[in-house]
Amino acid sequence: MTKSSGSNPNGTEPTGASTDYVQSLARGLSVIRAFDAENPRRTLSDVARATDLTRATARRFLLTLAELGYVRTDGSAFWLTPRVLELGYSYLSSLSLPDIAEPHLEALSDRVHESTSVSILDGGDVVYVARVPVRRIMTVSITIGTRFPAFATSMGRVLLAGLPPEQLDAYLATVELTPLTGRTLATPDALRAELDKIRAQGFCVVDQELEEGLRSLAAPIADRSGAVVAAVNISTQAARYTTEAVYETLVPAAVATAAAISADLARTQSQSSSHQGRSHA
Repeated sequence: MTKSSGSNPNGTEPTGASTDYVQSLARGLSVIRAFDAENPRRTLSDVARATDLTRATARRFLLTLAELGYVRTDGSAFWLTPRVLELGYSYLSSLSLPDIAEPHLEALSDRVHESTSVSILDGGDVVYVARVPVRRIMTVSITIGTRFPAFATSMGRVLLAGLPPEQLDAYLATVELTPLTGRTLATPDALRAELDKIRAQGFCVVDQELEEGLRSLAAPIADRSGAVVAAVNISTQAARYTTEAVYETLVPAAVATAAAISADLARTQSQSSSHQGRSHA
């Protein structure tokens, strides 16, 4: 048995060599691929010819797929059922937020010529899950998985502002607001007031509260239900942008990018849910 490093047009025979290759699986998949928009219904002979299989072999695969619910037949023709969508749903459901966000981050970074990121909330920290750096602007190197306290970061505050009231109350009751610079908001009341403002305006700007010389801004990413699940961020050196320029130039770009990511995320979730539902119809 061999494993394909490439395959013939019908996908039934491999060109590479490996004892791990499962020929029967490859042939079964080729039978599924024999059906398409131009050929939604095919006879046994059609399938055998399209897959380069014998009629007896093609028949065994078709009847097995029928038994599993992936194919139906009226005795003379065969056609696929919606259950084959389960195969695609596995991919759609595994499509992660970083995969969805990365092209948007790259476009945003190209537009504003600054580092862009996406993070999620984990306990009292933000965790970076996607990032497009253009220059090093912090003393601490940021990579995927880097964590910062949520209360002192723009992404963290956007995520905190999106929490249900009881979760936010629990956070504010237990968080230690240790000032990281002379500008850091360091009382629960001040932080709560800032979060109320962020929730109302739909974005956050943090001016040198995490690190001197660093300005950052963030906007919320929402899922299909409207819940805030992540945040997109632009970070820049304070010397590069005045506060006014941050609001006039960077904030609209970040808000638009967050909306685009949210739309893609909701679309992906909707497609996944729809495909899963139809596959069990």
